[in-house]
Amino acid sequence: MIGLIARWTVPAEHRETVLEALARMTAAVEANEPGCLMYHSNISNDDPNVIVLYERYVDDAALEVHRNAEHFQTIVLGEIVPLLDRREREFLTPVH
Repeated sequence: MIGLIARWTVPAEHRETVLEALARMTAAVEANEPGCLMYHSNISNDDPNVIVLYERYVDDAALEVHRNAEHFQTIVLGEIVPLLDRREREFLTPVH
């Protein structure tokens, strides 16, 4: 199992655009990626311009499917990332 936490810092003027694109991305992941067990996004209580995603994949192959998916390439890399001030990712391995 592979875990991923992504933290995006979004300029206030792009927040709604990013959230709309993220909603489309979430729907595409849920419809097309059976190896993605969880794809949840949250807004920080401390800063409304910080979005945190929690993702979980059955294995490395499922993560690669996600990275190579057309919806990831188009929505995340093509639409969202160019609008971000900062993008951080942390990959996780379960303890138990």
